[in-house]
Amino acid sequence: MFWQSLYFSFSVTGPICILLFLGYFLKRIKFFNDAFVDIASKLVFKVTLPALLFLSIVNSDKTVEINATYIAFGLMANIAFFLFITFACKLCIKDKQNHGVIIQGGFRSNTAIIGLAYVANVYGDSGVALAAVYVAFTTVLYNILAVICLTPTQSKFGLAGLKDLLRSIAKNPLIIGIMLGVLCLTLNIKLPTVLVSTGQYFANMTLPLALLCTGATLNLSALRSDGSHAWFASFFKLLLAPILITGSAYLWGFSQLEVGLLFFMTAGPSASASYVMARSMGGNADLAANIIATTTAGSIITCSLGISILHSVHFFPS
Repeated sequence: MFWQSLYFSFSVTGPICILLFLGYFLKRIKFFNDAFVDIASKLVFKVTLPALLFLSIVNSDKTVEINATYIAFGLMANIAFFLFITFACKLCIKDKQNHGVIIQGGFRSNTAIIGLAYVANVYGDSGVALAAVYVAFTTVLYNILAVICLTPTQSKFGLAGLKDLLRSIAKNPLIIGIMLGVLCLTLNIKLPTVLVSTGQYFANMTLPLALLCTGATLNLSALRSDGSHAWFASFFKLLLAPILITGSAYLWGFSQLEVGLLFFMTAGPSASASYVMARSMGGNADLAANIIATTTAGSIITCSLGISILHSVHFFPS
């Protein structure tokens, strides 16, 4: 049973780790440069990933039941964990200027790329369709919580800031793609085959290209700086978040599929968007990059361990 679980874990994390390493390696040997990574990342965020999420929902053929209680639980669990890490950070970290960056790095998970890649490897299209709805709601929540923790205490989050936040959420390509997918599924809108086939070409390139870009942006030398702050955030992100949130979902009585999806959505590394958000709001962008690098490298071990444990108790399909 141990070796079966270990093999299953490697079959899930292995392709993702290889693509991350390949992206890191190709960038270091200058096979592609920063300009390529920047353009490819924009292509993923604005075109291919929304196409993947849209088609995952449309092609689900109404077999995916959206459990409102499950979505509400996920949102409340993330809010509770946000409050928990905020309290812990203020209690343990004396450097108040970096509190917001540490808090964001500790709660904001890379659900849209790493999380979906894990889900796709284990559950296929049906799992991605359900996960897409979760991603839509948490994307909105993550942006709101990020603004709250990164806004200086002496500043007030006024009406102008609220309008900017709502505008950015409404223009988010991931949310637009998911909402259009839900609309088409609900109204039973049949799309032309040529459009579906074209969109599927884009969707198929999403995860490989996204993982290559994520690997290319890693700076492993950054692990040596801001060590204590980065490891503090990593401890909450990689260990406490999946243990507390997934464990609570199991005790609540959700299905094995729902618990498994919640594990993948919370066990991944810190989101790459946390760097962009920290930089745009005047936070310590270097520390945000260090947290992303630390959690990405560490998640290879912690996710593999978590998958092995859950597989040994038959949470995943063989």
